[in-house]
Amino acid sequence: QVQLVESGGGSVQAGGSVRLSCAASRLTYSSNCMVWFRQAPGKERREGVAVIYTGTGSTAYADSVKGRFTISQDIAKNTVYLQMNSLKPEDTAMYYCAARGGSMCHPSVSFDPERFVSWGQGTQVTVSS
Repeated sequence: QVQLVESGGGSVQAGGSVRLSCAASRLTYSSNCMVWFRQAPGKERREGVAVIYTGTGSTAYADSVKGRFTISQDIAKNTVYLQMNSLKPEDTAMYYCAARGGSMCHPSVSFDPERFVSWGQGTQVTVSS
């Protein structure tokens, strides 16, 4: 069973930075779409914000975070990161890591939370104004 463990969340003032980590283990496939989702308070649906295809390192971002967030990976550590800069209060959310085997990592697929069965427990990011 795939295990995903997020860490690195916390409280920060607007304009600040936070780096999240997602340590993956027991991945079934050698290459995966690793996605960061977030769920804001009061929102029912998780929003995909960044995806990386571990096979090539190619990435994609939601428009709401483009230019501010960077997703990256350390293959040796089986860890994916989300560097979040220029944070805004509207970035406040629980952030989740998700994994999906294969190479179909286009946001039209990868940002749909219903396509994922493997999730981490989440890490909270709170941005104050």
